[in-house]
Amino acid sequence: MRPAILAAALLLAACSTTSQVAQTEAAPNSVASQWRQQVMEISAGDDTAARGQAIKSRLSSLGLDPHEESFVSGEHKGSNIFADVSGSPGAPLLLIGAHYDRVAIGRGATDNASGSAAVLELAAAFKARPLRNHRVVVVFWDLEERGLLGSRAYVSDPGSEKPAMYVNFDVFGWGDTLWMMRPAKELWLDAETSAAAKANGFQLNAGEMYPPTDHLAFLRAGWPAVSFSLTDGDEIAGVLAAYQRSGKDTAAPPKIMQVIHSENDTVEQLEPATIPVALRTVEDALRAWDAANPQ
Repeated sequence: MRPAILAAALLLAACSTTSQVAQTEAAPNSVASQWRQQVMEISAGDDTAARGQAIKSRLSSLGLDPHEESFVSGEHKGSNIFADVSGSPGAPLLLIGAHYDRVAIGRGATDNASGSAAVLELAAAFKARPLRNHRVVVVFWDLEERGLLGSRAYVSDPGSEKPAMYVNFDVFGWGDTLWMMRPAKELWLDAETSAAAKANGFQLNAGEMYPPTDHLAFLRAGWPAVSFSLTDGDEIAGVLAAYQRSGKDTAAPPKIMQVIHSENDTVEQLEPATIPVALRTVEDALRAWDAANPQ
């Protein structure tokens, strides 16, 4: 993308109406409250089907028509949930997703009802004010915890549509920093997210090092993808060390590592205060990217 085109797109996004996330239900506190309520409803489900039903109920309340696509991977059977949000049928696809399954222990509130609720908030935003150049679809993957099986089933299906961009959310429960994974060679959404974070006064940590989650299925297929988490900036190095099994023991593991995949993964760990600005930053970045990439 030429610098002049990108600069014009960023300016256009900044000068246009404010993010729909900021406008939704009149106040940022309402966004935080709605997000937390949705995390509670998803994590209350005792099995994956119940978690999926909470998601489908919210999608239906937004005026959307969710549908499930079943898949089989080895001995595992799962079901991904999709909903068309907005945009012309022939427009390039912006796919936004998160996994909704959880491990057996805990309630899976942070991992990953939090990310699923973030996707639902963005669905509301892009339903209320569609993008100009892209069609938006949201997806909720099953069996991520078994090895990204839901997203892998999608990218390996010859009938699946390759998106212009896939945007993933995983572990989005608290923090002062938007943690973004984008490939070092591509820098997808990098300039747009950096500009949006600066405009919103929010910290951004963007780079290639990032825990494994559903964006990897897309990248391995050669499809464009990025992923977002919300955390405290001073925890990122510890999280990466834990996933890299570097052998570095710490007296106080990062909060994320103490919560996910444990009995601590409940709604009591959530801290919604920064959710509105974090979601606003992502929404602003996607609107700038959309403006810079007409059909």
